[in-house]
Amino acid sequence: MSHSKFSFRPKLLDCMKGYNRSVFAADLCAGFSVGILALPLAMAFGIASGVTPEQGIYTAIVAGFIISVFGGSKVQIGGPTGAFIVIVAGIIGQYGYASLAVATLLAGVFLIVMGITKMGNAIRYIPRPVVVGFTNGIAILIMSTQVKDFFGLQIDKVPEDFIPKCVAICKAIGTTHIPTLFIGLLSMLVIVYWPLSWRKRIPGQIGAIFVGTFAALAMSKFGWETETIYTRFGDIPNSLPQFKWIDIDFANIKNLLMPAFTIALLAAIESLLSAVVADGMIDDKHDSNQELIAQGMANIAAPFFLGIPATGAIARTATNIKNGGRTPIAGVVHCAVLLCILVFAAPYAQYIPLATLSAVLFVVAFNMGDWSAFPEMRLLPRSDDVVFVSTFLLTVVFGLTLAIEVGMILAAMLFIRRVSQTTQVMLVDKKLETDLSKYSLEGKDVPEGVMIFRIFGALMFGAADKLESILTSMGERPKIAILRMRTVLAMDATALDVLDRLYEKLKAKGVVLMITGAHSQPLHMMQKSGFLNKIGEEYVLENIDAALEKSREILQAGACTPPELRS
Repeated sequence: MSHSKFSFRPKLLDCMKGYNRSVFAADLCAGFSVGILALPLAMAFGIASGVTPEQGIYTAIVAGFIISVFGGSKVQIGGPTGAFIVIVAGIIGQYGYASLAVATLLAGVFLIVMGITKMGNAIRYIPRPVVVGFTNGIAILIMSTQVKDFFGLQIDKVPEDFIPKCVAICKAIGTTHIPTLFIGLLSMLVIVYWPLSWRKRIPGQIGAIFVGTFAALAMSKFGWETETIYTRFGDIPNSLPQFKWIDIDFANIKNLLMPAFTIALLAAIESLLSAVVADGMIDDKHDSNQELIAQGMANIAAPFFLGIPATGAIARTATNIKNGGRTPIAGVVHCAVLLCILVFAAPYAQYIPLATLSAVLFVVAFNMGDWSAFPEMRLLPRSDDVVFVSTFLLTVVFGLTLAIEVGMILAAMLFIRRVSQTTQVMLVDKKLETDLSKYSLEGKDVPEGVMIFRIFGALMFGAADKLESILTSMGERPKIAILRMRTVLAMDATALDVLDRLYEKLKAKGVVLMITGAHSQPLHMMQKSGFLNKIGEEYVLENIDAALEKSREILQAGACTPPELRS
């Protein structure tokens, strides 16, 4: 992680150098295409999250504009995404939209803090089994939320929890509305089989909207009515997003801290993952910390315009790039297109069937999941399998917040276990030292009464107890014990404490302790803690040859423990 001074510099500033008419033409075309694609997605994400379709559009406009203008990626497209559906719907169901607005604002603050403290690079250290586990879990949850509208089931109130939801769906499956199911299936087929040659200009989702809407209108002429945006939400206002103060209930903030952190973490992961994918497509490098700050600003602003959480969207970003977008101006154009549609075409959106939007979300959920992870499990270490399956099941059954907490804890514990397993402390002699390097004992004279131990791997708290095994492996008491640390690149405070106690025990037995080949980080820790002064810097030597020479001097002097080390 970089420790350079923080600077606020959006990518837009760099892109304006040499900006010309041809680049603008490409951005204009890309922005128009992404704006068209974003319309059904924004409405679908809004409805699935428990708010109105226009609130999804407001989010795409406000948050998308801020992410493009202030972000750390040239081509990132921001807005509402499927990753937030479950947690947003949960917050609204439990506390209401006012609390969601506060949680979104808090998430924005968390994201800005992450960016200022340069946590952007640290996000990549979240283990892949955790990310894939909750991503696949989210995909399943999104699909489960769309079954009612896709099949037209008669359920008064769908339970929020997954298992009760599945039970309610199974009980109501006999109430399937055939016209609604037909519209849903037709819309899904249009999305999946939309001609590749058309997708660059007209996304399959837009094709599904037109086909599904016209099919629903035609069927209504024969008395086969299907539920639409209008029948559930009424008219979509054809007006600009209106500023509205957030009503903050300070007594409830403590209940929203963990959901807010979960929103921030999801936003950080998805936006930076999207930025990495974009970098590979345009051969560029994003500024992860600047991107987090922009995401934070977007999530602070969105709730003041009745918005919901937003982040970088991988599919929309990829569409932007494929259509020629190369600067943040394309993202600004995408927001302008959405704004124009909202103002001039909102009345027509009321005819869109909810089954069509459910089909859109089914496809989104399927595409966001990494389903190859399940057959690949047999190829992965057992510990990764445990983390993946645990995170996946916890996400589906208990929700994202608990899944992320437990997944990260499991991953950390298993990492510690792996580190401890790779760390070894071995008693060595000439027979074991056959690597023929200059550090080998091969051909060297090891005096009688000298025992040599080699440490392999990182000396962290999970493996510190292996240092204590030195005493038990000594057998007959030696006069001098040499610890070879040439292959120890890192050491923590626990290991240092164990090393200090080992020294005291050896000293009490009249055994001299020497250390050889210590790298800069362990050496710095020993120096800073005062351990070097305690042991005597002359007994911390550069290599084994120097240690053997020092051993001969001590033995020839006829003292087991030098005077300066005696109590």
